Amino acid sequence: MGKKFKNKDLANRLGVSGTLVSLVLNNKADQQGIRKDTQEKVLMLARQMGYYETFQEKNETSPTEKKPGVLAMIVPSINDPFVIQITPYLQKAFSSIGVGFSIVTRDPDDQRYDRLIGAFKKFYSGFILLGDAADEGTIRSLRTADYPFVLLEKPSKTLRLNTVNTDTVAGAQLIVNHLNKLGYKNVIIVSDHKYSQSDTTAIADVMKAIDQKPEINKPVIVELDKVNGGNDIDSEQFEKYLRPPYRADIMIIMNASLVYPIMTLCRKMKLRVPQDIAVVSMEEGTGFDLMFSPVTCLRKPLSGISTKVANMIWSEVKNSGKGKFKRQVNMSPELIVRNSCGTI
Repeated sequence: MGKKFKNKDLANRLGVSGTLVSLVLNNKADQQGIRKDTQEKVLMLARQMGYYETFQEKNETSPTEKKPGVLAMIVPSINDPFVIQITPYLQKAFSSIGVGFSIVTRDPDDQRYDRLIGAFKKFYSGFILLGDAADEGTIRSLRTADYPFVLLEKPSKTLRLNTVNTDTVAGAQLIVNHLNKLGYKNVIIVSDHKYSQSDTTAIADVMKAIDQKPEINKPVIVELDKVNGGNDIDSEQFEKYLRPPYRADIMIIMNASLVYPIMTLCRKMKLRVPQDIAVVSMEEGTGFDLMFSPVTCLRKPLSGISTKVANMIWSEVKNSGKGKFKRQVNMSPELIVRNSCGTI
């Protein structure tokens, strides 16, 4: 049995009154006009301090758990490294409040998907839409029905929606500042043609960060196509940039899925990493620390993202998708430095 939960301890840690804490935990905060962000802070810390565990020990249900159910995350691909990485954190966040969690794969070419959205509403209390799964049609359909949903890694510049994203501007600055400190001048920005449209914003952020560093030359952007739909890459697509007159010092790889094929190609071309060409990735992938030259990359704050998403979607479910409080949260990634960029 865990330590007994006390409202006054939570109130002291947050610097709020015990009455406010009691109103939030007894599901009366909305009637008293308590701000949504304040409610989320109280509920998040309550979970961390074991508030829901005390109810589970007594086989009781908390007043703030009146709308439990199953929440679904719709993803473009189950093989996406980010999906694999964040799923355990989301499961932990939702299980702590007694909510089920499921993953649904969306095939963008499946014409049945629009009809399935209507069917999904019967089984799930709310959706997390990841990346390209949040297309305009789906968002419009869910908004029209006041259906609870949150966008994950999908910024919305025109609509007022709940979104949680990795801060690509902060990430680009971390990468470029590090490269500048190491003295690199000639940069290739490499992306997968398949994801070129979704990478547009992130590439622009990297370009802007480089523009602020006069020591670094204007980078070259290369969109790679995998040969015959496999993992092999045609070396001619960027080989010319590895020799004079440009002679790249380093590659910034936008997609984690490209890192292994590129590193394999470098070995076939007898290019040493980082001696002949340095490599950094804007995304973290599985096994990056175990590769023959461990890869420097940006690591997303998975635990923080999961907590924010859980708070937002739970709040939307409680308000039946009609909550007026919408937030756009950007969370800074962490630069994980390994020897692929030549620092170790």
